[in-house]
Amino acid sequence: MIADVYRRDQVMWNQVAADMSTRLRHELRKSPPGAIFKELQAQQVTLIKSIPLEASKRVHALAQEGLLKSTRAEALKAEILKTSDIAESRARLIARTETSRAASNLVQARAQHAGSIGYIWRTSEDEDVRPSHKEMNGKYVRWTHPPTLDNLKGHAGTLPNCRCYAEPVFPDD
Repeated sequence: MIADVYRRDQVMWNQVAADMSTRLRHELRKSPPGAIFKELQAQQVTLIKSIPLEASKRVHALAQEGLLKSTRAEALKAEILKTSDIAESRARLIARTETSRAASNLVQARAQHAGSIGYIWRTSEDEDVRPSHKEMNGKYVRWTHPPTLDNLKGHAGTLPNCRCYAEPVFPDD
């Protein structure tokens, strides 16, 4: 009986996940937030300095596809290792960063389209948060003015290995 319930739950979850993926794919292809998202991603493709530009473009494409399929950074790391002569630790860093960056750019695109001009920077609030990110926790940031932290410019969740996130603020908030 338990196995049957588990199987039905798994089938249902797979259907819901496929529907979410289809809807997100449509949003990214045909909606104004999709256009904003593509622009944000295109602006950041050159930020990966440890692999050639073509490989960097491929990583961005894989991160976007991973967003659609809800795949984790570990799967992206495996793809990076297949296409680049790079250390596993570097591939892990790139995969985590690009997975987070794609999700963060989607949040920004949706928020800006809905009228947000900024967000509250939020951290994961654990002992691994970098001091500069901890200092940003709870601060308001305009989308047009990403902060510079540790000599890197970017929004919450878009910096290397950043686990922070943006909490969009809307005019009525």
